[in-house]
Amino acid sequence: MTKADIIAEIADKTGISKEDVTTTVEAFFTVVKNNMAEGRNIYIRGFGSFVNKRRAAKIGRNISKKVAIEIKEHYVPSFKPAKVFIEKIKSSDKVALANEAEEEMD
Repeated sequence: MTKADIIAEIADKTGISKEDVTTTVEAFFTVVKNNMAEGRNIYIRGFGSFVNKRRAAKIGRNISKKVAIEIKEHYVPSFKPAKVFIEKIKSSDKVALANEAEEEMD
């Protein structure tokens, strides 16, 4: 599902114009990105948390040059779904069917 699909579905379910939904969705993404860039985590009850995870410094390897590289400590954005969200996915028959179909194609 793409952002356009999400916008279309929200517009259909709410009766709000696609332009207004697009503006709202884009504003939501901007707020999330800006706040996480400032070091703030975002907690949405019943949905999940957008958090900054610390990655420790480590030694990496550039295989083509056969050189060790120091990778400094850094932070990466992460999403942790709420328990309600996880349970909804676990109990979904459609997810299980989709995964079985995907495994058959491999």
